Amino acid sequence: MKIRNKILITGVAGFIGFSLAEKILKNKNVKIVGIDNLNDYYSKKLKLERLKILKKKKNFKFFNVDLVDKKKIKVIFKKNNFDIVLNFAAQAGVRYSYKNPKSYTDSNIIGFINLVDMIKNFNIKKFIFASSSSVYGDEKPFPKSEKSKTYPINLYSLSKLSNEHFANSISKSIKTKIIGLRFFTIYGPWGRPDMMIMKYLIASKKNKKFLLYNKGDHYRDFTYIDDAVNICEQLIYKKFKKKFDIFNVCSSQPLLITKVIKEIDKYSKKPKILKKGRDKADVYKTYGDNKKIQNYLHKKIKFTDYKKGVQRTCNWYLKNHKLL
Repeated sequence: MKIRNKILITGVAGFIGFSLAEKILKNKNVKIVGIDNLNDYYSKKLKLERLKILKKKKNFKFFNVDLVDKKKIKVIFKKNNFDIVLNFAAQAGVRYSYKNPKSYTDSNIIGFINLVDMIKNFNIKKFIFASSSSVYGDEKPFPKSEKSKTYPINLYSLSKLSNEHFANSISKSIKTKIIGLRFFTIYGPWGRPDMMIMKYLIASKKNKKFLLYNKGDHYRDFTYIDDAVNICEQLIYKKFKKKFDIFNVCSSQPLLITKVIKEIDKYSKKPKILKKGRDKADVYKTYGDNKKIQNYLHKKIKFTDYKKGVQRTCNWYLKNHKLL
């Protein structure tokens, strides 16, 4: 099957952007332009190593650009006839939003608006962007479907919800078909070092204390990276039904943090654990309903068992710990 698409992926040196680009590049009929600002929120070494892998492919080109720089973004759009744009560029991290709010308004709001402006002006066919499960907040009932009410409790989740509203609004006046993806706790090889599993492994390897909030009494809908990437790839090649839509990307199997920690301990020594109270930035539980995306793709998605996912993540980290 020959598919001739030119795709722009923003945040291509990030966890999801890189993982998706690596998979798509196996199709030699697809050309990808990737952009990233390579900020130092977490290990720049890890981001550069991800890029090193992508740059080995002839159908990949990279630009070190920030979405805030509208002039440079416009030049990239002018020189490339993009069919599809996938936006994974964002300032990540919930707790960090309390320390550096400006980075969220710059990247997650101003940068997003700049990108949507390009999509409108250059008649892009499809636009897929990363939202977050954090838009649901901490209100019952569970699981959360796309019709559930949203209760953002911090600047990060608020920025993601604002992206959804803005994209929905603009979709009414342009031809571009738009889909937003609410990702739930994505983990796996090449994952972010500020996420729980990697933080635990890093603490173990470097003999540091691991901060366990609320004594580990939290539930997260852990979703393995390969499963998230498979969904994204299918959406790239699928004809969109609506001008705008939102989907949960989740395994729909929330796990207690302490249960996941016990699984990690099978592959790594237990770090020193410092128990702390519940952090105001944390929701108690994330638990998504994935029926909508399964129905949309007309297939039963088999999500990776967390034990296999944790094992693969641990094995990757033990081989690549110097990157983090």
